[in-house]
Amino acid sequence: MNVSILRNVICWIMIALTPASLLAADSGAAMLYGRGPVSLNGSPLPQSSAVFPGDLIQTLPESLATLDASGSGVVVLPDSLVKFEGKAVTLEHGSVNVATSVGMVAVAGAVTVTPAANTWTEFEVADNNGTVQVFASKGIVNVNCGKETANLSEGEQASPDNSGNCHKKKRKPGGALLPRGGGILTNPYVLGGAAVTSGVIVCLLLCNSSQPFISQYKP
Repeated sequence: MNVSILRNVICWIMIALTPASLLAADSGAAMLYGRGPVSLNGSPLPQSSAVFPGDLIQTLPESLATLDASGSGVVVLPDSLVKFEGKAVTLEHGSVNVATSVGMVAVAGAVTVTPAANTWTEFEVADNNGTVQVFASKGIVNVNCGKETANLSEGEQASPDNSGNCHKKKRKPGGALLPRGGGILTNPYVLGGAAVTSGVIVCLLLCNSSQPFISQYKP
């Protein structure tokens, strides 16, 4: 076998052995994993897929999905529609948990949630019939409500109104972003607390999945 053919064979072997998650990271995309019926751009999601800016992710009341990006992880909770924007996610409806060390932003309607620093930060955003709520579970986030901006520390939440004002308060222990009766609270995958953090939900996803899952966004 001459050198040229050998080089080509080696190149193809390396391409075949390169994990899809690394290819996605190099391209600035993310990897999407689903549990239950999840759709990507209107089509059923296979076991996993690379996602790119502009892609739409939808979960049903009995499903959830995780986005694994370089430095960030997003849990798309049941009955949600989310657009992946690369360095941000746009919540059309439903709820997401975001864990990031690189300042990933979440947008819901006129509300924009931005980590205050590029340190490990975790927060939740819910949009239930146009009512947006934000909760900071780790670190500090800035919530732009349209008219004013609130700085949330761990354990605080904001409930923006239609006038662009932020209503900031300390969340009660066991409090939920969505009112009782919403799909998230009755879903078997997240039963035991609608206010669970992204780490707990990811654990539930992994424990109920027969597929291995390697995260890139652990702090």
